[in-house]
Amino acid sequence: MFADFLKRLTAPAPDQLADDDARLALGALLVRVAKSDEHYDDIEAMRIEQILGQRYGINSAEAGQLRSQCEELEFQAPDTVRFTRSIKDCVPHEDRIGVVEDLWSVVLADGVRDADENSLLRLVANLLGVSDVQSATARQKVQAQQ
Repeated sequence: MFADFLKRLTAPAPDQLADDDARLALGALLVRVAKSDEHYDDIEAMRIEQILGQRYGINSAEAGQLRSQCEELEFQAPDTVRFTRSIKDCVPHEDRIGVVEDLWSVVLADGVRDADENSLLRLVANLLGVSDVQSATARQKVQAQQ
């Protein structure tokens, strides 16, 4: 189901992502970060659904379906480095800072900042072209909203 999408996403010069593809790519990245501590629970899944619902203006049932598709895509997606760099090439910088805020929101959803999550988020932010300072600011913003 996702083979064609993954092929396009990881092409040497990927095109701008279509809206549906961008939703899948962001959702899969959210899932990957949530799973990085090897403890993917309902709180994180619900937070991903909230993010997808808010970001794309969809209801909870649609967000749940989208999250399920994103979980499947994440499972099939290539390594994080290739996957994230492909997203970077398709998403404007100002939108990538918002993505990092969403990623922090998922990491912090269960109340535990795991070393593996911190490590992966630092890598992902860097691959998205978001500096450590911008990522820390994004984390602080998310923490202040919780």
